[in-house]
Amino acid sequence: MPQPISRRTLLKGTGAALALPWLESMRRTSWGSETLSEPPKRAAFLFVPNGVRSDQWNPPQTKDGSFELTPMLKPLAGVKEELTVLENLWHRQTVGRNGHWPKVPAWLSGGFVERTSGRDINTGGISVDQVLASKIGDRTPLPSLELGVDAAYTGVDNVGGGFTRIYGSHIAWRDPHTPVPKEIVPRLAFDRLFRTTTAGPVVSGFNPNQKAVADSLARDDASVLDLVLEDAKALRGKVGESDRAKLDEYFESVRSVEKRIETALKPQKRWINQGRFDLPRPGPGIPDDHQEHVRLMLDIMVLAFWTDTTRISTFMLGNAQTGRNFGFLDGVRGSFHGLSHHRNEEKERQQYEKIVLWHLSQYAYLIDKMRSLSEGDRTLLDNSLVMYGSSIKDGNTHQERDLPLLLAGKGGGTLKTNRRITAPKETPLCNMYVSLLRHMGVEVEKFGDSTGALEGWG
Repeated sequence: MPQPISRRTLLKGTGAALALPWLESMRRTSWGSETLSEPPKRAAFLFVPNGVRSDQWNPPQTKDGSFELTPMLKPLAGVKEELTVLENLWHRQTVGRNGHWPKVPAWLSGGFVERTSGRDINTGGISVDQVLASKIGDRTPLPSLELGVDAAYTGVDNVGGGFTRIYGSHIAWRDPHTPVPKEIVPRLAFDRLFRTTTAGPVVSGFNPNQKAVADSLARDDASVLDLVLEDAKALRGKVGESDRAKLDEYFESVRSVEKRIETALKPQKRWINQGRFDLPRPGPGIPDDHQEHVRLMLDIMVLAFWTDTTRISTFMLGNAQTGRNFGFLDGVRGSFHGLSHHRNEEKERQQYEKIVLWHLSQYAYLIDKMRSLSEGDRTLLDNSLVMYGSSIKDGNTHQERDLPLLLAGKGGGTLKTNRRITAPKETPLCNMYVSLLRHMGVEVEKFGDSTGALEGWG
């Protein structure tokens, strides 16, 4: 007969600990407060820099409260029923300032970001993800998980008004003066979830090439599943048939991510010319294929949620003014930030649109992945709230009003989707954060510059 399993059960081995997905056996446990009666709620915040094409974003008004797919939203056609479009939200305190730097940390906080070269950083508030981490983060091994693809900037943008570039590198802020470093190396992000070495997890943070990161990557090539194999075999003998199937699916997901990380980092066959051409060896750990890099990080976020290793995560799909070249997209030549200043010239604007649409397709990938995972009577996506958006509406003009924002998931099965929430014009985005915090079980009267809860949320 299947035995009850504690929600906090870990598969353990030398140097590794693997949390478990939601199993039916966890419903039958008699160990009281340590086990949830239903899957938890999660919240994720995905930031994309440089805005969108604003005239092709907002859907036309409909009588039934649903929305049509505009040209900018076409990549989301397959997941439309999982979405809520948020309209007329903004941060008043970012108006009339630099186009990028102060707007990025304000995106999740709504605070007034002080102009500084770096010594007296002040974002004016804590970010909403870190409010969640401070209130419910002690219920999971990791209070929160911060991910990204660009290393943090250093220096000051004297041309752009004298703001430290650190502001453009982080959306998660533990307090107004302290950014939470994001992990950009897939293997290290993965290790944060499952490895338990005595040295502790290493976060690459500001410099992915530093020695500590390279040492961390070289620590151990053994699979996490190999390390916990004996515990895994014992557990399979204790649970029922449906749970064994779910465990097998889960283990295969973990193994799949491991294999993809390994493959992405393998040197490829290359042509060797005669003669000498000195080139510094690239730093370890970042896949050459940008889409593979992004999707590995998204899959690691999904694993973190599915195993209840954390319930709060942020992901920066790029820093402010990112100079990343998207030449892997057909017809695109130039950096994302450069093309966002298209000056309404058709050739540049078309390339900018392709980059924006590509980012939205990554969001669609995440949504589809999360809804494919059953959890209790719902799916992982049903039990989550996954926000996507930018700190400016239009990359060409740096427009602050009516930010491009999407929300996926039902937050535990209690929110409607496939709809739009059109707030009154110039409604603080922080009103939405008040509603989200309350929905996640954190009771607040006010957050940032909020004036109340978001109308139409429930």
